[in-house]
Amino acid sequence: MNERGFTKKDETLVKLLMRTDMPKNVAKTLVFLRKKEETTSVEIEISTALRQPEVSIAMQELRRRKWVIKRDIKKEGKGRPVHSYKLALPFDKIVETIEKEEKKRIEEIENNVKALKQAVAQ
Repeated sequence: MNERGFTKKDETLVKLLMRTDMPKNVAKTLVFLRKKEETTSVEIEISTALRQPEVSIAMQELRRRKWVIKRDIKKEGKGRPVHSYKLALPFDKIVETIEKEEKKRIEEIENNVKALKQAVAQ
């Protein structure tokens, strides 16, 4: 990976987030936002080496989860509007949410295995 705005720690965070079934574009965007007070999608594209549609999809997911706030920036002249983004929650709170989701998945898997064993034993 080793994108322009990413350190070794950032790369590790992206990989760990992806292991929770988070798509790569969402993980990279989230890790980049963690380091910024506020940023634009263009800056995210450049710094993460993601394409514009990948950043848009990531932002939709992050906003759906209420982890990111979008703000319109006034722009001179014509053209597409510019938006800025920032984390709506501290990164550690997002990690806590992911932890709860992962624990729930583990519990569901354990319950499924238990039910399977019971069904076989009957």
